[in-house]
Amino acid sequence: MKIDNPVKEKLRNGDTVFGVFIPMPSPDVVEIIAVAGFDFALLDGEHGRISPDDAYPMILAAEARGIPAMVRVGENDRQVILKYLDLGVSGVLIPQTNTTDLVREAISSMRYAPEGIRGLAGGRTFDWGQGTPMAERVPQINERVLTMTQFEHIDALPHVDAMLDTPGLDVFFVGPTDLGQSMGFAGQSGRPEVEAVIQEVAEKVTKRGVPLATVAADAATANRRLAQGFRMIVANAPGLLMSASKQFLGGIEQ
Repeated sequence: MKIDNPVKEKLRNGDTVFGVFIPMPSPDVVEIIAVAGFDFALLDGEHGRISPDDAYPMILAAEARGIPAMVRVGENDRQVILKYLDLGVSGVLIPQTNTTDLVREAISSMRYAPEGIRGLAGGRTFDWGQGTPMAERVPQINERVLTMTQFEHIDALPHVDAMLDTPGLDVFFVGPTDLGQSMGFAGQSGRPEVEAVIQEVAEKVTKRGVPLATVAADAATANRRLAQGFRMIVANAPGLLMSASKQFLGGIEQ
């Protein structure tokens, strides 16, 4: 299997990347978003029903269509993270990393020693023991994996600077919905109070040069976030399907 990661390379070069959360087990959806032109698939094992068994054919579909498959796991747990990494995902997003220690634990779980504590065993990521020796491949795989932590609780705001100092952090992902909920505005993520926090975080992160990521339900939201300095934008597969469906039905003359 390839060990390069074009999304990580683009972010390092200052480019913008676009992906899609996919909460349902469907290699077909992975292929469709790849053919449509998205840069990556983000399999959702937190709010979606993507288990490692479900993820495997979706990863294969992404590889076949030339885009990286990444995953958002449901918990900051070394063994949970390991299951997906050993299948070959190119990045992991960890939710509710609200303290510097949690950020450090998340990144450590994604990397082999000496950079982390990821368990080491031959398997798919090592081409079943064939080809490049394991000792050479370990640092290559460490380099390939995109490490992403999620800022989505107001209690994490005082820790942002320290989080950004954590070695190995590749992407700082802002989750507006849970952030709004943590501020007492459940279902009201567009509130000025929530947007003010997002703007504050965006300014902190962009000054530090760490790629900033978030979700966007539509192109207008994506454009607004890009103007704030976000460089990784993630849409949602059900939302895209719903939008296209409504547009189709609304355009029918009867």
